[in-house]
Amino acid sequence: MSDASDPKRVDFKRFLEIPTRWQDVDVYGHVNNVVYYSYFDTAVTEHLVREGGLVSQESTVIGVVVETKCQFRKELGFPENIDAGISVVKLGNSSVRYEIGLFRQGDEEPAAFGHFVHVWIDRESRRPETVPDAIRAALQPLIVESHA
Repeated sequence: MSDASDPKRVDFKRFLEIPTRWQDVDVYGHVNNVVYYSYFDTAVTEHLVREGGLVSQESTVIGVVVETKCQFRKELGFPENIDAGISVVKLGNSSVRYEIGLFRQGDEEPAAFGHFVHVWIDRESRRPETVPDAIRAALQPLIVESHA
């Protein structure tokens, strides 16, 4: 059931088309709930790699996920392509909070939406670090007010 406060497609700054895969579908015939989190991670990481130059295997500062949440509104299935929309609602010194919406192509209301929080840490010490400049520059155009 959609709610008036649910985000809409226009609330997101960047989209990534993600095809569902046969392996994403569970015994009930729809994309399994844990796969939605994989789509969240794919949308965020793709942006960081393409726009922020992230090379996670080589970087001394890495982003680790410390929190995620997903609200499910409509089933997704196979085969179909979904549009994963992302926006940034908080860009702090060492953390970033993204809001993400998963949309069937052509739909204005999300099949699912939620958030994803990165904390940037030193790879060795595991202590918080400042968001790298190139990553910060890639995230700034995505900043919006929270949909929640």
